[in-house]
Amino acid sequence: MSSQSIWLWGSSRCGKTSHLIQQVIQWLDEFSQTSSPPSLTPLPTASSILVLTATGETRLRLTDALVRATGGGGAITVTTPLGFFQQEVSLFWALLAQKLSIPVAIPVRLRPETEQMLARQLWEAQLPEGGLPSLGPTVTKQVRRSLDLLQLAAAAGYPCEAIGERLQEGLTPEILAEGDAEVIQELLLTWRDWCWQRGLLTYGLILELYWRYLLPDPQYQLQLRRRFLAVAADDVDDYPGICHELFEMFLSLPRPGLFTFNPEGKIRLGLNADPDRLEDICGCCEQVIDLDSQRPHSPGLLAELAEPMLELALNPTYLMQLPASVPSLETVARSQLLRRVGQEIAEIVQQRGVSPAEIAIIAPGLDAIARYSLRHILEGYGIPVHPLQVQRPLVSQPRVRAVLTLLPFFYGGLGRRINRDLVAEMLVILSRNPHNVEDVEDFEDDERLPFRLRLDIDPVRGGLLADACYQPNPDWPQLLPAQSFPGCDRLGYRATVAYEKIRDWIEGMRSQLQGATPLSPLVVLDRIVNDFLWYPDLADDQREALRELLETAAHFWQVEERVGGDRPAAAAVGEFLSLLQTGTVTANPYPLKQRHPPAVTLSTIYQYRSHRLSHRWHFWLDIGSPLWLQGGAAVLFAAPIFERSRSLPYDAEARQQDDEARLKRILKDLLARVDEQVVLCHSDLAVNGQEQTGPLLAIANASVSINELALRKIPLD
Repeated sequence: MSSQSIWLWGSSRCGKTSHLIQQVIQWLDEFSQTSSPPSLTPLPTASSILVLTATGETRLRLTDALVRATGGGGAITVTTPLGFFQQEVSLFWALLAQKLSIPVAIPVRLRPETEQMLARQLWEAQLPEGGLPSLGPTVTKQVRRSLDLLQLAAAAGYPCEAIGERLQEGLTPEILAEGDAEVIQELLLTWRDWCWQRGLLTYGLILELYWRYLLPDPQYQLQLRRRFLAVAADDVDDYPGICHELFEMFLSLPRPGLFTFNPEGKIRLGLNADPDRLEDICGCCEQVIDLDSQRPHSPGLLAELAEPMLELALNPTYLMQLPASVPSLETVARSQLLRRVGQEIAEIVQQRGVSPAEIAIIAPGLDAIARYSLRHILEGYGIPVHPLQVQRPLVSQPRVRAVLTLLPFFYGGLGRRINRDLVAEMLVILSRNPHNVEDVEDFEDDERLPFRLRLDIDPVRGGLLADACYQPNPDWPQLLPAQSFPGCDRLGYRATVAYEKIRDWIEGMRSQLQGATPLSPLVVLDRIVNDFLWYPDLADDQREALRELLETAAHFWQVEERVGGDRPAAAAVGEFLSLLQTGTVTANPYPLKQRHPPAVTLSTIYQYRSHRLSHRWHFWLDIGSPLWLQGGAAVLFAAPIFERSRSLPYDAEARQQDDEARLKRILKDLLARVDEQVVLCHSDLAVNGQEQTGPLLAIANASVSINELALRKIPLD
């Protein structure tokens, strides 16, 4: 096999991933001439090719593409950098445990919400009075940002002991109060040592263990040489800085490598990525290919619109008229804007024959009002909407709340966590019997007809039952028989029977929990879901919420076995309820293929770019918002000071330069991802009533109004 390494430059949609797939196929062909490779597998095998991609979403797509291209033949390991580091630390845990004198044989990885909960409990006595206001207004925010600092440092290749010094050098006293750096340093060292002694892993600890202890080990390097024939890394501009050392190690073995880099990408800059450091790998490659120079035309509208848009956004004195491919849609109030956007999309779909799957609505930030309004308006026209990776708290789902309301009936001392309103909602949700279908005679055994649930207890009867039959108690809340109040005849037969079935189920479960071999809380949760809430054709969002609930519970009790000691089950259940009821857990289970029809994509800028999507039509929402210039949640606290090429301290001037550079990348990237039309959507007033005067308002002012343009009459050609 050729040991030549290749560096691929190129903007979005220029064919970098296609070249990577072709190179992997070529490597497999060369390998097949000397041996017979095993079949494609997601796990490392002897003499396999390591393929890295930036995110979990792109990993799934790249895996499918490689399976189709290779016909399922060849040994290929497809993973993300974080997934690879976690996998390697788990595989070589025995080696790490021996090096660091860790007494635990099998590690357990903590989820971010569990990590935050345990860190807060551990630091409770160490946090100074009033906490660390420099890190945020609440203790929860302070703990989260402290843990993020550990992850940022490890991703950049800084040891935990150097975090305090880096903070002092990089942040001005206006950002970080004097003395806080030493406190943060001490807290993180305490947390790291506490986790090591219990075999608990977080992303920050995994990254530090890998680059600091595992990668330099000669035994591990020998195993890398034996296990992997080559490495192919897609979009390395979104990789952590420590990938630089990993790739240098591969190339020095020697092993051939292929690396793709998008200079206008850098989507995860501010979230552990260090593209400038990864760009140094270009100097280690024998062949450098610029794909943009090989293409006759730039992708999308990049060549036509990038230069004038950037001039308008960054140069207030620049005057010009944008072409018809960038019309504007302007209103006074944001509510009017959302209605107009919905109407325009509906007419584009209905009159111009554009598929909903060819349209994307992109905004710098999507509040719940905009998300709900756009879905409601478009679905009213019969156009489905697919919100991209919505981060809703798990407890916002009624079915999840019903499960959490039911748990205090089985474990003592938790009665104060529920009230009559929650009990009424629980009775309504649990009475939705999947085995009883309305209008059975209309179905005539036709399985194609929609599955409809019968609501045995409606909200009114649920409220009556909660008021009359629910007996609050701090230790053991009760549901009294339906006949225990005089107006029980108003409930009706169906509601009474459903209520008594729920009561009997609760009593039966209590008996099992009080037996000689009590059931685990995981078993209780599983039975609640299976007996009351899971049925065929469950909507995707509800199905994901229940899956995430069970996955969260399984993880929580796995950690409980490691750190909980011998505390009673009721105490652990109470902590589990607190974790979910505070809203820190969102419905993000392991991704499955969605069942939704072709739909309009609704997304934030970061999520859209991170998923590497492209559409025929774009609607850029809130074009006058100042959020276009700000990193927001896509930039962690103090992230820039952990970039290797960054000069310190990080001041206001450097922040402004970063914001402008990010805005340039966003505009170029989005223009490369749209093929036909960009509609600039602007309202004078934001959702909070303030006037919107962001940096891109000049672009909207330089465009032709969608009404003047008569957009619906323009030929598609």
